[in-house]
Amino acid sequence: MRIQFKTSYEDDIRLFKDRWSLGVYAALIALAIALPYLLDDFYLGEVTNVLIWAIAGLGLMLLTGQTGQASLGHAAFLAIGAYLNIIMIEAGVPFIIAFPLAGILTGIIGTIIAIPAVRMHGIYLAIATIALSVLADDIIILLDPWTGGVNGKFPPAIDIFGFEIERWTMPGRFYYLVLIVTIICTLFYRNLLRSPLGRAFAAVRDSEVSATAMGIHITRTKAASFGISCGITGLAGSLMGYYAGAFNNETFSLVISITLLMMIVIGGLGSIHGAFFGAIVVAFLPQALSIAKDSFSGATVAIPGLETGVFGLILILFIMFEPMGIYGRWMKIRIWFELFPFARKDMFKRQKSYLKTERLR
Repeated sequence: MRIQFKTSYEDDIRLFKDRWSLGVYAALIALAIALPYLLDDFYLGEVTNVLIWAIAGLGLMLLTGQTGQASLGHAAFLAIGAYLNIIMIEAGVPFIIAFPLAGILTGIIGTIIAIPAVRMHGIYLAIATIALSVLADDIIILLDPWTGGVNGKFPPAIDIFGFEIERWTMPGRFYYLVLIVTIICTLFYRNLLRSPLGRAFAAVRDSEVSATAMGIHITRTKAASFGISCGITGLAGSLMGYYAGAFNNETFSLVISITLLMMIVIGGLGSIHGAFFGAIVVAFLPQALSIAKDSFSGATVAIPGLETGVFGLILILFIMFEPMGIYGRWMKIRIWFELFPFARKDMFKRQKSYLKTERLR
């Protein structure tokens, strides 16, 4: 068992809680750097897909898991990021500028949309974001001169100071690009949680009345969370466009928004690890089902709705038996081994609790 003594406030907010954690994450990064030399192009592409979904999951996790605001319209911001990036590149803007600018502009658009939207709560906010996702489809078609309408866009090869990156012919280079963006987004997310703004997000999530009593401006904090969330999601959308090779108005549908929300629920709400665990499930589930079907039946006939049905079944099982998701289950297992043989069976028994101040809403 590792015992950590906190002697100052800095110990509670430092990036890594101890040297062991620093060593584990350093080993994971080293493994990620070595993956192109250990995997073939197919599985390297699947890992790249996991990282892109993880970036999108971090964006939604900041809004839903950290601030407590449900959103079923984040596919629209994936589309905004993808289209803005390609439109700027076609206008002659270098990728090194167009890519981060697409995320910033997506965040600004998300903030503007959030100003009226975040005044709603619960199911009403979810319905408003669904409407946004549905409207995005029509807006893309109406802006045909810029978006290509139903024909869509075909992202060109990425050029960074003469260094060319292409998803299909150079999967290793594209993987490293996605890996760098993932690390930057993860570090940004982690540092944001340590900041006063990140603490304000958590306060709003736990109790808006209590947060107001502490002097936190609820609407401004929610709008900031929505904007930052959309910015990160816009970066993921840009990378999704390159990963797909072609995209149109049907690529970023409402199904993507629902999948994204279910992904962070399965992975574990309110944790960075949950975004990655959920991304692994979303990215590898289709391949796992395909391999299992071929192994047991030997047939290649497609079963309509199989993937969606299995994913829904997994979600139901987690909600019933492990609401904290994969990361919550991992935490329980780890704590049990750390406390063994003093761990008790009812240590993680779920308790019903609520804040009476929330009755004022």
